[in-house]
Amino acid sequence: MPSTENVALITGGSRGIGLGIARHLAADGCHLAIGGVREEQAVAEVLGELRGLGVEVLYCQGDVARAEDRAGVLERIQGHFGRLNFLVNNAGVAPKVRADILEASEESYDRVMTTNLKGPYFLTQAVANWLIRQRQSQPAMPACIVNVSSISASVASTQRGEYCLSKAGLSMATRLWASRLGELGIPVYEVSPGVIRTDMTAAVTEKYDKLIAEGLTIEPRWGTPDDVGRATAALIRGDVPYATGQVLHIDGGMLIPRL
Repeated sequence: MPSTENVALITGGSRGIGLGIARHLAADGCHLAIGGVREEQAVAEVLGELRGLGVEVLYCQGDVARAEDRAGVLERIQGHFGRLNFLVNNAGVAPKVRADILEASEESYDRVMTTNLKGPYFLTQAVANWLIRQRQSQPAMPACIVNVSSISASVASTQRGEYCLSKAGLSMATRLWASRLGELGIPVYEVSPGVIRTDMTAAVTEKYDKLIAEGLTIEPRWGTPDDVGRATAALIRGDVPYATGQVLHIDGGMLIPRL
């Protein structure tokens, strides 16, 4: 179980779903490395809140899409904590413009795919190798990787095709890393949120209010970052053993086929 000896890196951990996850890991006693692209001053209040939960919090500014930034984040964690146990690949972007796939631009595709898929793929590679090195001297060291994907990994949305493709790719990455790291005792999981109330969905609030009222989800409400945070913390605590590679859908039953 996480304790004050353990450290979790959460990309995009200062807002939305990432912050919901950070709050629950901090409550479990994990020290936190919070990744984000904003200046530290802009997230000072959030960092203070997390520190108020009794854990150490390191802010690591950097863009997961950039190789040099990924390396810099891990160097900061190594220099400050000297260790890392858990990685939560949460950072992601939506298209700036919801464009029909007949009209979507390569620029938008490259931006979304680089941030949502390439970035976490190679961050996982670097973290996995670090975890393996640590395990050589600490065989019982807790370790776990969680990818935060989306129902868009399997639900087609032709107004944001690049986002759907990025999340589908991240879902396959979960299976790939689970397969590769299983023999080393490092589980890899996927948390797949549904319609979650965050700043990313603020622009479509009216649309989803209507759809939820009409029965889009079995549980008739929006999901919250807290819902996703609880699920992620359970996986990292080891509450769901013997299940590497599995997907935990936090979607209010949205994906259940119904007549």
